Amino acid sequence: MHGGSGMKEKNMGQKLILGLQHVLAMFGATVLVPALTGLDTSITLFCAGVGTLLFHLITKGKVPVFLGSSFAFMGGIMAIIGDSRMGDPDYLDKLAAVKGALIAAGAIYGIFALFIKLIGYEKVNKLLPPIVTGPVIIVIGLRLSGSAISNAFYVDGVFSMKAIAVTLAVLATIIVISVFAKGLFNLMPILFGIIVGFLVSIPMGFADFTNVAQASFFSFMDQDIMAQVFCMPVVRADAILAIAPIALVTLIEHVGDITTNSAVVGKNFMVDPGVHRTILGDGVATAFAGLLGGPANTTYGENTGVLAVTKNYDPSIIRIAAVFAVVLGIFGKIGGFISSIPSPVSGAISIVLYGMISAVGVRILVNSRLNFGNSRNLMIAALIFVLGIGCDSIPVAGTVTISGLALAAVVGIVLALVLPEGEDSVLE
Repeated sequence: MHGGSGMKEKNMGQKLILGLQHVLAMFGATVLVPALTGLDTSITLFCAGVGTLLFHLITKGKVPVFLGSSFAFMGGIMAIIGDSRMGDPDYLDKLAAVKGALIAAGAIYGIFALFIKLIGYEKVNKLLPPIVTGPVIIVIGLRLSGSAISNAFYVDGVFSMKAIAVTLAVLATIIVISVFAKGLFNLMPILFGIIVGFLVSIPMGFADFTNVAQASFFSFMDQDIMAQVFCMPVVRADAILAIAPIALVTLIEHVGDITTNSAVVGKNFMVDPGVHRTILGDGVATAFAGLLGGPANTTYGENTGVLAVTKNYDPSIIRIAAVFAVVLGIFGKIGGFISSIPSPVSGAISIVLYGMISAVGVRILVNSRLNFGNSRNLMIAALIFVLGIGCDSIPVAGTVTISGLALAAVVGIVLALVLPEGEDSVLE
């Protein structure tokens, strides 16, 4: 049995395996942000896990969402930290400024959550008709597809037939398990895909366990990590201006992610528990990460993709994944093993997950019976697709940029409000 009604039948052992599947889906993207910005990976994983648990507490445990490192904030963080790394004399001072700015970003989320609570969800909902949400969700998946193909088909930037062989083996496994397997096995296509991918990768020479050997057993016994955790946040105007305003952009992306999650699960989380609660949960998680020295947290499309593939929507599974993330942050050897998943394996999994997200957007358009013979619908969708996929990021002021996704969402919302709906906009 699938869906929420079937989750009560799962025992704890099954839930642990299903939770692990969500961890494997989020791990690569979550640890990539600290790798690029210079923040600590163990702190990042710990903050992602605790941030997810805080989100579930604030949203009454109803929304099956995992929160991981946000890519949107990377430019602002890197603008403050620069090339400085732990051990450099100025690193902790720069980290303190980043901490203060991320806490300010979390406060912006809180202010908007209060505003939405006061004006009511109905007014927010009018801004997001299906002709906007459907194409935006399609764009969310397609924007991520380039990184999936790059990981799946290339090794160190070079096209590789061996990588394709691994990718095809993983894809075949996921497809066969998803379509033909029954019972519990049908709920674990990602996990089986990773196992097969590892087995195929070993003779191909892609398996590398160096990260396991180099990782510490207990991350938080490391003096450098503890120095970063206890580094006190400071208020610095340049850091706040570089980082905090990015929250205005990620708020739009957050609404898109929650809309996607609602469409996958078949429940309107924008109403219950309310988008004001999900925004507040995102903000509190970001502020918590800022307090400890992790990157900003955000809702993860990878995990929504897992929901779509497995049709397993139990929020408690996500909370188990969050506990796993906390453990990975504390015990470095475990995190080192997961980080050893070969690139073609993670790329193949991403192809499926990102494709599922876009497919959900298509489903919204189909279920809404929108008529694409109508010029208004056609124009709104066309601009969202091109702006969302074609624009990487657009400078706004200084180091602050707006993503193509956010730009596409804004343009779509404005056009949907300005252009009149014709009688033929919806199919009879």
